[in-house]
Amino acid sequence: MQTIVESVKKTGRVVIVSEGYRIGGVPSEVAMVIIEEAFDYLDAPIKRVTTPDVPIPMSPPLEEWAIPSPPKVIQAVKEIL
Repeated sequence: MQTIVESVKKTGRVVIVSEGYRIGGVPSEVAMVIIEEAFDYLDAPIKRVTTPDVPIPMSPPLEEWAIPSPPKVIQAVKEIL
């Protein structure tokens, strides 16, 4: 976590990418630690690119929609710049 906090202090921005759920998972815990330890260094809101809070679909096209992908990450980065 210290490495993440130091990175936030350098860049002022955060995009968390995870195949985990947005709420109650690792992405929300990482975001909370950043808020507790480096809030004053943030220049933009924390963006999380995660799986929606729904069961992972069995259909390949729906699974592809649900799981974070490079275009979704690029969009999140553009939003905080």
